[in-house]
Amino acid sequence: MDVTGDETRAAWAVASRKYTDEYDVLLEQARTAELFPAEVAALGEVVPGADVVHPMSGHGLDDIALARLGARSVHGVDYSEPALSSARRRAEALGLPCRYTAATMPDSGLDDACADVVYTGKGALIWVPDLPAFLAECRRLLRPGGRFYVYEAHPTVPLWAWDDDEIRVRPDRGYFERSHVNDTFPAHGAVERQRTLAETVMACLRAGFTIEHLEEHPEPFWRPAGLDAAAWDGRVPNAFSLLARRS
Repeated sequence: MDVTGDETRAAWAVASRKYTDEYDVLLEQARTAELFPAEVAALGEVVPGADVVHPMSGHGLDDIALARLGARSVHGVDYSEPALSSARRRAEALGLPCRYTAATMPDSGLDDACADVVYTGKGALIWVPDLPAFLAECRRLLRPGGRFYVYEAHPTVPLWAWDDDEIRVRPDRGYFERSHVNDTFPAHGAVERQRTLAETVMACLRAGFTIEHLEEHPEPFWRPAGLDAAAWDGRVPNAFSLLARRS
């Protein structure tokens, strides 16, 4: 993960402590972790029996959910050693077939055609500086006919203020900007990349994927505790999902 300078790495170094400091809390969450219903609808017939690679796997709860959905194996890849260490401990404690590799995408270091599914979910693409290179690596990891899946914040999300009375667009953000500074926990100070939905879709097509599913969702996949913004009331998009086959 390039991350546009030392500020972003520093921000995530601090944020990654959460995975260690809150290990027991995350372990309890892992005992019942499941993918979102929309993810299960798209992946329920794809994941069972599959070898899954999860780039930028973070805390690893999605890995556990994928294993619980029936994956034969789940291989998480992340640059953060604290995240990998805590995810590995949780998977071992629960006896699930998850393993982890420290690497900075797009150089995963994994073998060609080692996966039936590459899953990237819930806050990965916003940290990718070179989307074509990232997609090329994901395609390299897939076996012929393998699937690439994304569940990600909608590109409009950086625009929404968190006011509870009315949906408002932040005056300091724009849909067609290339990046913005994250001003919320956990990655306060880190630089998020921005792309329009069309740019992401076209990048997938150019990378050699055939899109089988594309959906926009009103529900955010993450809500800060204690907040209930008007932008989350179902009227505007807050996430999208995409399933594509390696052509």
